[in-house]
Amino acid sequence: MTRTFKEQIIKRVFFLFACVSVLILGLIVAFLFREGLPIFGIVSVREFLFGHEWYPTFDPPSFGIWPLIVGSFIVTFFATLIAVPLGVLSAIYISEIAPPAIKEIAKPVIELLAGLPSVVLGFFGMVVLAPWLQDTFDLPTGLNIVNASIMLALMAIPTISSISEDALYSVPREFKEASYALGATTSETILRVIVPSALSGISTAVILGMARAIGETMVVLMVAGGAAAVPESLFDSVRPMPASIAAEMGEAPFRSDHYHALFATGIVLFFLTLAFNLVADYISHKFKEVGSGTL
Repeated sequence: MTRTFKEQIIKRVFFLFACVSVLILGLIVAFLFREGLPIFGIVSVREFLFGHEWYPTFDPPSFGIWPLIVGSFIVTFFATLIAVPLGVLSAIYISEIAPPAIKEIAKPVIELLAGLPSVVLGFFGMVVLAPWLQDTFDLPTGLNIVNASIMLALMAIPTISSISEDALYSVPREFKEASYALGATTSETILRVIVPSALSGISTAVILGMARAIGETMVVLMVAGGAAAVPESLFDSVRPMPASIAAEMGEAPFRSDHYHALFATGIVLFFLTLAFNLVADYISHKFKEVGSGTL
């Protein structure tokens, strides 16, 4: 068997696996749309997306998911505000500043945090963080936006830090040596050479961290409070879309309006995630072009 023939077999095997992956994804999307679209025969798309009342079991029911959309975005936004600075700065410290002894400790600890099950973090938020928030700020409940945002940030930090660190390590050593040869300090080299060169990888890390936050189910189900209402403050309870689907799908009668509404919520989450990834991919490529153009 010649080497060329082996390579052709390997290529065909990889192509087959790629086709199977695309087929499975297509079947999942088709099933999602088949089960979700019937609800729009009961309620209009506008009322479904922008309605402020989600009472699927009332008589008559209300299928407005605007509070669920707002809940998803607000916890993801604040989780990102916490996770991105901590994740990126920790990656910079580990890859460029920390001595070897600290690197050997800090990197495994961060990777260990990535391996924690989401239910464990949710349990920690329920029994430790929620009572502390309730007592410290004199709140009716500690299950709220702040709690959910902190827990989601803890889940996103390892992803952002690990991928950002790999991107920083991939910057050619010649760039750093040239910067030092021109008299730049360590901080100047990091801010003006290393980070711009790794900006594409760092932005990808941020994207993946945010994607994990917006699609996370168990943590927000346990610590966000579960109130299907538009929040008025950071200490209000919310119910993001994944939490609503997970909490109610088991109770919804098969092929009922409630059942179809939950699948339609999944369709909305699918489109939001798709749009988010497309925009993020565009930004990542723009950063890559800008970074390569400045070198």
